[in-house]
Amino acid sequence: MPLVPILVLAAGASSRMRGRDKLLEDVGGQPLLRDRLNTALCCGQPVFVTLPAAEKAPDRWAAVPGGDVTPVAVEMAQDGMAASLVAGLSALPHTAQGVVILLADMPDITANDLRAVLAAFDGQTAVRGLGTSGKPGHPVVLPSHRFKALMALTGDQGARGMLAAADDVVMVPLPGNHAETDLDTPEDWARWRERQHSPAHR
Repeated sequence: MPLVPILVLAAGASSRMRGRDKLLEDVGGQPLLRDRLNTALCCGQPVFVTLPAAEKAPDRWAAVPGGDVTPVAVEMAQDGMAASLVAGLSALPHTAQGVVILLADMPDITANDLRAVLAAFDGQTAVRGLGTSGKPGHPVVLPSHRFKALMALTGDQGARGMLAAADDVVMVPLPGNHAETDLDTPEDWARWRERQHSPAHR
């Protein structure tokens, strides 16, 4: 199996939650962050997670499964997603052929979804999850030859611009809204929980 670590980005400020931390919201009896990391661990690849400095987010650090996940402190997390990406990529083994980027606020992505994008990765071409609406989403797999460009990003830039400019991205259809559902506000969470209890979801 090629070495393609899973990098969970969890250093954001949760600024739209009006005082709550979205990564500590309850999902299946555990914090969302732990749920996402446990899901990533099902894929047989090393798992890394970027976090704010421990003194700034002790509850997030406490949610990391001990011994199985490599936490990466992002000292300048307030600078935006680019700082998180740079810190995470810098921590990966130099032999990694690529990386799976998993946003920590996307609770619908399953281990099977992660396996599907990993299976589509050929070591050279980026891969994206595709929503049923036809909109590209997450998770994303990026080949190692893209790392240098990613390390040059600044501010609140992720890999979106790079992916939009590429003409060779492989799209992997994922079920439901898995590739698109991210939860940023209390209202997002309320709607998501309502869907979990709907007869259609069951």
